[in-house]
Amino acid sequence: MFMQNLPTKVRINEVATRDGFQSEALFIPTDKKIEIIDRLSLLGLNKIEVTSFVSPKAIPNLRDAEEVMNSITRNPKVTYVTLVPNEKGAERALATKADEVNLVMSVSESHNLSNMRMSCEQSLAQFIRICELMKGSSTRINASLATSFGCPFEGIIAPERVIKVIHQYIDIGIQSISIADTTGMASPRQVYELCSQVRDIFPALDVTLHLHNTRGMGLANALAGLSAGITQLDASLGGIGGCPYAPGATGNICTEDLVHMLESIGLDTGVDLTTLLVMARELPELLEHDISGQVAKAGLRTETRPLSQSVIDLKARIEKH
Repeated sequence: MFMQNLPTKVRINEVATRDGFQSEALFIPTDKKIEIIDRLSLLGLNKIEVTSFVSPKAIPNLRDAEEVMNSITRNPKVTYVTLVPNEKGAERALATKADEVNLVMSVSESHNLSNMRMSCEQSLAQFIRICELMKGSSTRINASLATSFGCPFEGIIAPERVIKVIHQYIDIGIQSISIADTTGMASPRQVYELCSQVRDIFPALDVTLHLHNTRGMGLANALAGLSAGITQLDASLGGIGGCPYAPGATGNICTEDLVHMLESIGLDTGVDLTTLLVMARELPELLEHDISGQVAKAGLRTETRPLSQSVIDLKARIEKH
């Protein structure tokens, strides 16, 4: 099942500057955000989720959303995404000429009430208004299905509920979707089975898999999704970010760990892993805490280290005799 029918090319979307930075204890300076996004723009990533046009009172860390979007140097090969929570956010995104907006609704009614402070019916009604607002613009609309695999309040989510929401999204004009393991409750078999159903029912739909590593299964889930026909994955530099409703969450799957794994099994991501690691290793100083990514700490699996002089001397004595 897994590790079969893997795609040769995988698109990687970076979400650290939105999903990661929004929940940090420290405010990341605006000029530093711009610098990081500009550097990421040159690494072969498919999309960069830059920021969120949410109320500064709700998420103070992203209060500089307009300045960041208007100041980054855009690479035409990269899609620059902003998350929008409502019509006002969509208007702000249009004003900054975002390439794509991401709307979010939980498949779980309980999580949507906790996270978005509205029912799923109210969220969908708002999405309809946003789609109408954005008609005629060049900005694409992606919508995420949060808690597609599990909800901390309702438990494991049945695939039928996810399929139903995808139909609802398509009916109102959503152009692409993200299936999200928001609280890191997914297992590889579950990911494979849901993604297989989605690909069978919606073969032409552009689908992203958004995974968290809350319970250490993030990379295994990524492989399961790829085996099921998904070719696009979200990830976060250093593995930063996460959901406040997932106690002990380590955040999103780590971009550099994901790229390292995919490249090691012969898949093409097009991402400059060497420079990505340089950037990941700069994060602890910037954030003032450690990151969960492993490759930045351990190094590439192909790296070797020199023998100590004592071992060299021992080897020489053995060869001499």
